Amino acid sequence: MEPGKPETSAMSHLRQRALSSWENEGGAGVGRARGGAGSGKRQAAIPQMANVELVQLRIRVIALENLVIALLAESPDQRLDIARDMASYISPRPGFTPHRLTIRAAAQMIHLVERAGFFRGSATPS
Repeated sequence: MEPGKPETSAMSHLRQRALSSWENEGGAGVGRARGGAGSGKRQAAIPQMANVELVQLRIRVIALENLVIALLAESPDQRLDIARDMASYISPRPGFTPHRLTIRAAAQMIHLVERAGFFRGSATPS
């Protein structure tokens, strides 16, 4: 949305739907208990992505990973600790069923923090 331009109702509705779906992706979060696979609610059909869309998505993910690494490399230690804490938060907790996607996501988060460590303090003053 452009600054100063009012958001349309349709755009607001689409944004809300997208954000609400993130709450329970991968089996993590509170939304899973309310509307998960065992709740009896019908899930909306997910359209298949074309190969071109998948390639573009991969490109965007690679770019975002590298931006995150760059930002983490310049972050204070406290922010790195928060990122590690978040990774442990999405890992399976006692009493919850482990989900392979969230396990892999947590490992990927830790990996990004570690990769950022290679670039910490490597910038030379100009």
